[in-house]
Amino acid sequence: MTIPSPAGPQNEGPQNVAPQNATPQNVAPENAAPHNEGPRPAAPRPAVPRSGGPGDGPARALQRVTASALGPYQSAVVRIGFAATYLFFLLRELPNRHELYGPDSPWHWDLARQLTNGNEAFSVLMWTDSTVWFEAVYALTLLSAAALLLGWRTRTMSVLFMVGVLSVQNRSIFMGDGGDNVVHLMAIYLVLTRCAQVWSLDARRAARGAQRAAAGLPPLRDIVGPALWVLLGPVLVAATLMGGLGGTWWLPTLLWTIWLSAAAWWAVNRYLPHGEPRTLLDVLANLTHNATLAVIMAEVCLIYATAGWYKIQGSRWQDGTALYYPLNLDYFTPWPALSDILGASGLMVMVLTYGTVIVQVAFPFTLFNRRVKNVLLVAMICEHAGIALLLGLPFFSMAMIAADAVFLPTAFLVWLGARATIGGRRLLSGLPGRSRTPGKPGALGLAHGPADPPEAGSVKDGRGGTEEPRLQGGGGGHTLVG
Repeated sequence: MTIPSPAGPQNEGPQNVAPQNATPQNVAPENAAPHNEGPRPAAPRPAVPRSGGPGDGPARALQRVTASALGPYQSAVVRIGFAATYLFFLLRELPNRHELYGPDSPWHWDLARQLTNGNEAFSVLMWTDSTVWFEAVYALTLLSAAALLLGWRTRTMSVLFMVGVLSVQNRSIFMGDGGDNVVHLMAIYLVLTRCAQVWSLDARRAARGAQRAAAGLPPLRDIVGPALWVLLGPVLVAATLMGGLGGTWWLPTLLWTIWLSAAAWWAVNRYLPHGEPRTLLDVLANLTHNATLAVIMAEVCLIYATAGWYKIQGSRWQDGTALYYPLNLDYFTPWPALSDILGASGLMVMVLTYGTVIVQVAFPFTLFNRRVKNVLLVAMICEHAGIALLLGLPFFSMAMIAADAVFLPTAFLVWLGARATIGGRRLLSGLPGRSRTPGKPGALGLAHGPADPPEAGSVKDGRGGTEEPRLQGGGGGHTLVG
């Protein structure tokens, strides 16, 4: 909204008006030359009211959450982390997939069918007990996880990734651990986020489109996006009519909303790319992304708070001996010699036991102090790395570290991305057929990130940092067709 200036048309009038008691002798004609030809001081500018009123804070907050998708680097790390976690899990269990989730599982298809009918859970593996169908779903989940990791057609792949995760996990619910619950929730949340603004193939494609637009070239015609939309539409219609989307209301609503909104995004980008409908869709997408990011943060805090307070109630955690027992269980000792060394030290067991409780209970309260939060964040990441090494739970630890990444500082993530980009270019520049000179044929073209030059989409924020790229398309596959 534009505030009219005090010197607007309604205040226009004669500027050189003589006072009422002026005489012709002391009134100079309008075209008379001034007596002093020297420079005159500039007229004082009208005072502009400064912000700081009682309503400025909420107004700025509303402007921020509607004008941009916050935490682009944090959401990208969450996307990469959970996609990599489930991708590596599926690859590790590839030889055992039939016994875990397929036709040879002890929890056979009829039992799974009875359970999903009772709890109204969703799983496309319940559509038929065909082995070919199981293999197709498992392969599709693998491919969608890999594509989501790379950020290719992120919105479509996030939906397929969610469908694959829910289908595989709900097929045999007794085959997972606590990390599966986190992956289950985050797979749903990722669908609602704009998690491919940076570090993705979608961001690189959007940056190239922005470069073509700046050069006055027409945009490249997108064929893959509409083809995916047309291909998945009949599948969604058939699943809805056949009752194959589970017994809950939120999953069909979510899938239909995404599919229809994709068509709206395509139509607006094609016919009204700079109109108000485009702005409205951007605002709605930003609000959804920011709200989901807040839910992810609250989820992580809730996990640690409940885990910490439940530990306090246990007698083994109170006397400082809780860590000793899993270190002496064969199932949780992939490195028996290392577990024996650690379990033989009573002081170390007590310090780690109490330290785990203190860190988990205190973390939600440290979000108000950035430095303390970062210290405890490092401690929790090290704790999960220790769990992966000592107790043999790598995928649980990967899932929790990926969830913790939502609190990582932006400056650290920008630095990390820059170092990774430089390292990748140095590594691949020595390969045959690769040029060592940037910009020459054969040079590596990486996905858009903070280390790319300003013309690729990055802009300086005025404080020596780098803001997220401002791309016309919203940056990174926020639509099914984009």
